[in-house]
Amino acid sequence: MSAAGRQHRYVGPAELLTAVRPGAEGRVVRSAGDLNAWLAGQETAELAEPFTFVVGLDGLLRVAPRRSEHVACAGGEGVLGAGEMGFGRAAGLWVVREVSNLSTGYCPHLDSWHAVARALDLAGIGRPAGFTHAVVFRRCASCREINIVREGDFVCVFCASDLPTEWNVAA
Repeated sequence: MSAAGRQHRYVGPAELLTAVRPGAEGRVVRSAGDLNAWLAGQETAELAEPFTFVVGLDGLLRVAPRRSEHVACAGGEGVLGAGEMGFGRAAGLWVVREVSNLSTGYCPHLDSWHAVARALDLAGIGRPAGFTHAVVFRRCASCREINIVREGDFVCVFCASDLPTEWNVAA
């Protein structure tokens, strides 16, 4: 893990790498003004749903429409965090109302919250104290498939083997 946080490489389906192309990267958010400007250009219906986000290796937040692939948002690069983020208004400003680490392309560890919080704080964007929906990812040692652990049940949905208790997706 680097001083900036754990780096996550893309572990999703190879065919989604075709979404990576110049100009398809997420919008870099360095300030609340950047976020306001970007959200102002989104469709009203889109504002009701969470958006795709990553925190790049540079520590900056990048956002993209919800149906964007995280790997495209990241420009094909590794990330410090990834997931979905929903916004709402408070005192006339956009703030983060909900945030998860739900990214099956990067399967970020729960400790990626620190990088997400740092990126939001750096931009001056209000946020919750942690993930509002935390997703636990594990790779099965037997069949090598990536699983989402639900309700603390560390059993592979593909082969019924026990899953490790420690994060191992990048292994």
